[in-house]
Amino acid sequence: MLKGAAFAVSVTLAGAAQAADHGSHTASAKIIGLENTEIGFANFEQGPHGVMIHIRVTGLEPGKKGVHLHNHGLCEHQEGFTTARGHIGLKEGGHGLMNPDGPEEGDLPNIFVGADGIGEAEMFTTMVNIGGGGVGDLLDADGSTLMIHANADDHVSQPIGGSGPRVACGVIEKE
Repeated sequence: MLKGAAFAVSVTLAGAAQAADHGSHTASAKIIGLENTEIGFANFEQGPHGVMIHIRVTGLEPGKKGVHLHNHGLCEHQEGFTTARGHIGLKEGGHGLMNPDGPEEGDLPNIFVGADGIGEAEMFTTMVNIGGGGVGDLLDADGSTLMIHANADDHVSQPIGGSGPRVACGVIEKE
């Protein structure tokens, strides 16, 4: 009986430690538009199998917008956010969640912006991590960004799924 109780306690403590560990790996991004004003946020939370991302933006044109993770932590609006460089895990011909040669680590589902200019989405990806190292580490030495494009991503076309110009960007930072 005592052995069973000790095992139950150790499993419970291990589960609590694991839950606390996942909760401590969080990051966020203040999203700015082309006018260099804050238009929203993104929150990132590391889970046991990937990262949950919550995005909320205001003031964008209605419709679906492509969302990608870019491999450089710099959002300069006067440069059209090109300083964020390309997608995390960029591979020639590999863009798109529905691409047989993809996806890239930075590929994400679209966000939908309503007629009121508000967009909100929650998405999950197994292809990146928060501070865990490797190609998909959002907090690597040169940082990373969340990018929103003007149009929907068709998840197949090269190089960016037809999603058009960059309209909003947020540097991802550890919380």
